[in-house]
Amino acid sequence: MNYKQPTQLQAAILDWAGTVVDFGSFAPTQIFVEAFGEFGVEVSLEEARGPMGMGKWDHIRTLCDRPAVAERYHAKFGRTPTDADVTAIYERFMPLQIDKIGLHSALIPGALEAIAALREKGLKIGTCSGYPAVVMEKVVELARQNGYVPDHVVASDEVPNGRPYPAQSLANVIALGINDVAACVKIDDTWPGMLEGRSAGMWTVALTCSGNALGVTYEQYKSMPQDKLDQQRIRIGRMLEGSRPHYLIDTIAELPAVIDDINARLSRGEVPQNT
Repeated sequence: MNYKQPTQLQAAILDWAGTVVDFGSFAPTQIFVEAFGEFGVEVSLEEARGPMGMGKWDHIRTLCDRPAVAERYHAKFGRTPTDADVTAIYERFMPLQIDKIGLHSALIPGALEAIAALREKGLKIGTCSGYPAVVMEKVVELARQNGYVPDHVVASDEVPNGRPYPAQSLANVIALGINDVAACVKIDDTWPGMLEGRSAGMWTVALTCSGNALGVTYEQYKSMPQDKLDQQRIRIGRMLEGSRPHYLIDTIAELPAVIDDINARLSRGEVPQNT
């Protein structure tokens, strides 16, 4: 039997916060600031956004490894943060996150319509997140109440390694019964999510304006002057350049047209690994 390249997409693997829900990805960011604050260590929103997309323990570890944050922690406790300290912050972060996740659970405008269009094109809908399962249970239920029910969900603590490793995307491939990773597209608003998709051998679509990188509400995005928005797109594109996304779009609302383009490329014999 000979290998046959896929000629059309079979699945889309969608991120959650900043991709389908929570325009601006505010839910996790603000809680990181609050969790560090409860230990008397100041972390800015901008600093908290930096490692977004990773699993939350890894996110906190990465923040603690940043010289400025480590210096503030040392000034407070007389030592740089250990893994035990990271775990203590994480254990404070989790109940705060669970308690407040509903404040940022609204679907991103155009998400339901875009996902319906993908289903009409024959795609299954897998999902993954930097949230652990205990948070995802609440996120998934809130999304269901708003009309969004994906085919599969993989939380960060349900695989050996979260993003930027490919495990969560590949777990979706297995669960959804997809026969080739080249027939999948990963959609995310963060560089770890793009690296995840690339490492999994998938097509990748980065969302520049609905998530962590721009970090504004939908209303602020819509009212932003065009020249400033263009400048932000350029900045975010440069920030994501190293993770090599195949496509850059503002929000998930633009995704159906990208799916059509990927299908056309697949039909011409192109594969994501070579582009």
